[in-house]
Amino acid sequence: METKVFNKDEVAQAAALIKAGEVVAFPTETVYGLGADATDPKAAEKVFQAKHRPADNPLIVTVAGPDMVAQFATITPAAKKLMDAFWPGPLTIILNILPGKLSMVVTGGLQTAAFRMPANSLTRQMISLAGRPIVGPSANISGKPSGTRPEHVLHDFDGAIAGILDDGPTTVGVESTVIDMTVTPPAILRPGKITPKLLAPVIGEVQSDHHKVGAKETPKAPGMKYKHYAPSAQVVIVDHPADFPAALKWAEQNGQPFGVLATDDLLTDVPSAVPTYSLGRDLTSATHNLFAGLRWFDLHPTVTVILAEAFAQEGLGVAYMNRLNKSAGNDHFDPDQH
Repeated sequence: METKVFNKDEVAQAAALIKAGEVVAFPTETVYGLGADATDPKAAEKVFQAKHRPADNPLIVTVAGPDMVAQFATITPAAKKLMDAFWPGPLTIILNILPGKLSMVVTGGLQTAAFRMPANSLTRQMISLAGRPIVGPSANISGKPSGTRPEHVLHDFDGAIAGILDDGPTTVGVESTVIDMTVTPPAILRPGKITPKLLAPVIGEVQSDHHKVGAKETPKAPGMKYKHYAPSAQVVIVDHPADFPAALKWAEQNGQPFGVLATDDLLTDVPSAVPTYSLGRDLTSATHNLFAGLRWFDLHPTVTVILAEAFAQEGLGVAYMNRLNKSAGNDHFDPDQH
């Protein structure tokens, strides 16, 4: 199969492939997604096959607007407030679905589904032209870092999907916040740019303790149950800037080829022979660049250990550390043990 890359003037061609039951990667403000007709079980199954994704990991349903959601789910008054406040944007809302409206392939067998209206206008145009919602998991092989650039998607799926709608790099860099509106109070199942502090003025109290999914439990949202975001090298998180000199010394003495993933200020003290990837100047740029940095090290397979900078778990830092902890398997450098 030839994977065609479509520019902004070829959205109709991408939509035609969706209508034909094919898989097309699409841009959002967060990461690229893998799109297929959410009303066609066979099309949705192609996404699972391309990603090597477990069948009990439900797919986000990506829509052009709230009217499309109403065809498939019950929109509560509180959910409507969230849509009015944050859509289009990086917020995914879990709702109870209407009987028989969505395939169990999409929902993972649950009676709920996660809906999102992305800010990217090209993708919303593609969905409108297709006339149906699309599934939208991140465009990466399951377990690997999400794709934030079209070349990332092509690297993972060249020849495996029908097309890619190219709109350049994404802007946020980590996936959307996922909020479950089927429980009281509503619960954040995956942190993102839309934080509890932003949600509370709109809908009141929000649970932000992340639920751990059991081995036999079907997760309500992606990213809850399985290993995610991991490059080939082992990621070791350095919790404090003051610990970096000790971490560098440990890595050098360890003898394994290592690299550093950090902001510019920290990289100034890293020896020039060590492969590095800049996360930029601050937390916002670090969140934007995190997945691209993890993927960059996959292109340098001689590196077997990555020392990665941590941020305080507040605001956007919660989303950044959620992804970084998962990529590292919660492996943190302990200066007292090395």
